[in-house]
Amino acid sequence: MGSSPEGSTVEVTGWVEEQRDLGSLIFQVLRDSRGAAQVVYDRSRIGEAIKEVRGTTLQSYVYVRGEVVRGRSRKFPVEIRASEYRLLAPARHPLPLDPSGSVPAGLDVRLDNRPLDLRNPRTAAIFRMRANFLRAAREYLRGAGFIEVNTPKIIGSAAEGGADLFELDYFGRKAYLAQSPQLYKEQLTMSLERVFEIAFYYRAEKFNTQRHLNEFTSVDVEAAMFDKRDAMDLLEGLVVEAGGSAIDESRRELEELGREPPKASRPFPVITYAQALEILRSKGLELPFGEDLRGEAVKLLVEELGGYYFIVDWPLDAKPFYIQPGEGGLSESFDLMFGELELASGGERIHERGLLEERLRAKGLNPEEFRDHLKFYDWGMPPHSGWGFGADRYLMIVAGVNNIRETVLYPRDPTRLTP
Repeated sequence: MGSSPEGSTVEVTGWVEEQRDLGSLIFQVLRDSRGAAQVVYDRSRIGEAIKEVRGTTLQSYVYVRGEVVRGRSRKFPVEIRASEYRLLAPARHPLPLDPSGSVPAGLDVRLDNRPLDLRNPRTAAIFRMRANFLRAAREYLRGAGFIEVNTPKIIGSAAEGGADLFELDYFGRKAYLAQSPQLYKEQLTMSLERVFEIAFYYRAEKFNTQRHLNEFTSVDVEAAMFDKRDAMDLLEGLVVEAGGSAIDESRRELEELGREPPKASRPFPVITYAQALEILRSKGLELPFGEDLRGEAVKLLVEELGGYYFIVDWPLDAKPFYIQPGEGGLSESFDLMFGELELASGGERIHERGLLEERLRAKGLNPEEFRDHLKFYDWGMPPHSGWGFGADRYLMIVAGVNNIRETVLYPRDPTRLTP
């Protein structure tokens, strides 16, 4: 309606967010997915229909036809003087929550009633930003010569050899929900060379924290003839270029949230795992070599680093079987962090069958169970590298929310299976 000149006739639909009854005049704030407009109902113009307006409950979906006129408030510089009104779908009260946000609702109540919750402009803003980022990520990766692929989510074996898999019956055979596209995207580098996938993945971890979900969205890439540094450069670009583009496109949404995302500029700081241990030691925390960095350790690192940063050269034993070994028991690997939050993990992959079988055995896995994957390493598998990036966690940073469930429409955690 904002582009409609005064005096023009418009037709609008939306839900009733507010209503003020002044007797012969009724003011409604009508909202749709794009914004809000004020509608004025004058008995002298709509006659007995004003009774139907008066009886309309908040959040009902209505149709209005009317004339665009100069507004009576700063909030609405123009408004609609109604000449026709129809109630399309009434909202039955009491509602489980107030979508306007005037009466705060707990997160569980909001998630149980997500479509109604999305009528809150702040909630909707997060998912508009999410859509903007995923679009920008696709454009960025296509621009870098990558092709988008779709790999199976029902698989016959553990892609990473882990135990955190959802098992299901597949016509009498044991199958699992994919925890990553790892083996498929590696295989595809021998022909398509540069591939990416944006999809749901599944991990049967019983973490019930603000940072973990059992169904999550990952941006995964794999590229032939990329080394560790190439992969890190591409990942930086995803955050700086694709993320920056999405942020620029989301200025209206960020204004709704009262949020200015943290700046991301190249190059990101890089420290080795060994340097991280030294920093922790200087702060009084002694960790044995090979131990993961989590909890208090990451909090102490943030005091020195903050923002976006890489931790590289992790111990080989701390990484999956497909990561390329480095020197001195290290690996050609990296994690991308933002503060205490791990956003991505990646590195160079093994492309020689003999070494890959050796690493499988070192991890306590049977190469025979991976024969359908290993055979491709006999047919010219190129050196390759890649990473997986947590889109949901990234949106936490951009939107400034502390709970990952705020960035997922219908989150799945150990306690939530509906809606």
